[in-house]
Amino acid sequence: MTGDLLNRPVVLVHGWGGSFETTWKQSGFTDLLADAGRTVIPVDLLGHGTAPKPTDPADYHDLTLRILTALPDQPCDAVGFSLGAATLMDLASRHPERFSSLVLAGIGQNVVAADADDVDATERIVSAIRGTGDPADTGASIFAHYARQHGNDPEALIAVLRRPRVLRRPSDFAAVTCRTLVILGDRDFAGPGDELVSKLPNASLHVLRNTDHFATPESFGFIDAALRFIGADPT
Repeated sequence: MTGDLLNRPVVLVHGWGGSFETTWKQSGFTDLLADAGRTVIPVDLLGHGTAPKPTDPADYHDLTLRILTALPDQPCDAVGFSLGAATLMDLASRHPERFSSLVLAGIGQNVVAADADDVDATERIVSAIRGTGDPADTGASIFAHYARQHGNDPEALIAVLRRPRVLRRPSDFAAVTCRTLVILGDRDFAGPGDELVSKLPNASLHVLRNTDHFATPESFGFIDAALRFIGADPT
């Protein structure tokens, strides 16, 4: 392993309803990076974890800001899940020189094309969080469960869901020039990942078998693929 690789920090960004602590530290992912001699840079997105938790959707117009302020001076590797992955991708499209590689997990077709159904899905999740939704809507109920976990502010997370929509142009995807690995479970509602990979200039796709969206960060398949891609596999 080269000295340059050992000195390259790794930025970790969680998904909606998660945090650095619950997504990366509790799973042991940070310990594996430490075993490989890598420095971890933690990020809690606005509305999550230790970050401020405003309840106005307009305050979440640019989620990249907390990542940008955490980035080291030199190019780094970054691993993101779901909302964190999409936010990393958006930041890399604006500042491609800041990243050596990206691992984007739990995103695919959902970030390629905005859909009218997205607004309906958001409001179903909001209703579930507030206890007024359809109990038979298991998908929304899972999101509600995450919103109510210890340390979360459900109203802040609702504001994150209702934030102004990001309209991505083809040039935004083309600007993400670093090595990129998209990791997606074959049962993930965010998939498939083929079109996203085709739009990113230097990307490949790793599909996790029998894995849904929420199981991805703790999946051994995800952990192994992510560590290998950024050169942090202790073996």
